[in-house]
Amino acid sequence: MPYLILVALLLALVFGPQLWAQHTFKRYSKNREDIPGTGAELARHLLDKLGMDEVSVEKTEQGDHYDPEQRSVRLSEGNHGGRSLTAIAVAAHEVGHAIQHHRGEPLLALRGRLVKAAHWAERIGAGAMFAIPVVALLTRAPSSGLLMFALGILSMGMATVVHLVTLPVEWNASFGKAKPIIEAGQYVSPNDLPAIDRILKAAAFTYVAASLASLLNLARWIAFLRR
Repeated sequence: MPYLILVALLLALVFGPQLWAQHTFKRYSKNREDIPGTGAELARHLLDKLGMDEVSVEKTEQGDHYDPEQRSVRLSEGNHGGRSLTAIAVAAHEVGHAIQHHRGEPLLALRGRLVKAAHWAERIGAGAMFAIPVVALLTRAPSSGLLMFALGILSMGMATVVHLVTLPVEWNASFGKAKPIIEAGQYVSPNDLPAIDRILKAAAFTYVAASLASLLNLARWIAFLRR
């Protein structure tokens, strides 16, 4: 029974934030007639107002994000064309990232470098994990297998570190950029600001959910290699 409780707590820790974020986005995703524009229209309005007309606004199937290389705010279909609180908050959040990029804020630049490094590190880590049995068999030296194991764990664990390190970037995009813009522009009713807060928190903590999921993936590899 204690083992089952531990597993349940682990699953809640890993998937809880992600499910909460999805629930929050869905809860406020209903289109409303009192919201004058779509998420894409708000993003375009804010970018032009802030003198960032070079940044495009596009619809994507890859999830809401800001692409610093292409200088593009990309919104999912529901948030791109929707007139909901979720669409407004998420659009403002992604514009927040565009502002960070435009101002050359160091944390965003650091995240970009870490994400690229983590991509290659994770691939190296996966390769190292698969190579462990082969290397150990060929060299007949336990130390070589342990070295490859350590390399794999460190490489794959870097993705988790990246997600956790970039939380301040996401928090700043939500509450250092998006919320003040929404409040100052009066883009929603004051009664809707508590809901906007919840959505912005969900947007900021999406990376925490991803980091916990990557931890679970790492644990699976460790369990597999212990068999």
